[in-house]
Amino acid sequence: MTRPSERVLALVAAGVRVEDPESTFVGEDVVVEAGAVLRPFTLLEGRTRVRARAVVGPFVRLVDVEVGEAAEILDHCLLRDSVVEAGASVGPFSHVRPQSRVGERARVGNFVELKKTHLGAGSKAQHLSYLGDASVGKGVNIGAGTITCNYDGTRKSPTRIEDGAFVGSDTTLVAPVTVGEGAYVAAGSTITADVPKDALALARSRQVTKPDWAARRRERVAKTPKGS
Repeated sequence: MTRPSERVLALVAAGVRVEDPESTFVGEDVVVEAGAVLRPFTLLEGRTRVRARAVVGPFVRLVDVEVGEAAEILDHCLLRDSVVEAGASVGPFSHVRPQSRVGERARVGNFVELKKTHLGAGSKAQHLSYLGDASVGKGVNIGAGTITCNYDGTRKSPTRIEDGAFVGSDTTLVAPVTVGEGAYVAAGSTITADVPKDALALARSRQVTKPDWAARRRERVAKTPKGS
């Protein structure tokens, strides 16, 4: 069984709650404030700073990350060169790439990736989304399956989503593009032009419903000789 490092034992003595010292790694330049909680299999590297009452882990790796007071980094996350502000939550299973910032009380949920993105205070990207080169304002909802198409094969372009906007599930935002303050984007849309403030944008085909089509198909199949 591996013995806890002197660095980890020193943090425990200083008031950090380390649930499993033997599985926790803390680099020499890392700062962890008293009252923070490090759960099992946490790795803190570089110039990471974890403030009081923050909870990190289990199975989390932070490299050059600032974790604000009372923030949570949940199970199985990788964050690098980014900031998570006070009261925010990241994870489980999130990837926060360099130059990203998660604002106060914002939520980054499972299987969400941020790259060079600022998610504003109180905003939410809870499920299965990629936000790259994006600026997201305050109080924004990012629906499941939302993608910012930031790379056209030659250059990266920005996406801007302003305060209070609502982006429906399965939305593709083709950068450069802006979704205005308070605007709504309907689920399943591909957005290629700016959406004005307080507007509704729909960019999908109209549904066609054919009554009894499935029943008639089953009848045809039943009447067709097998092997024909």
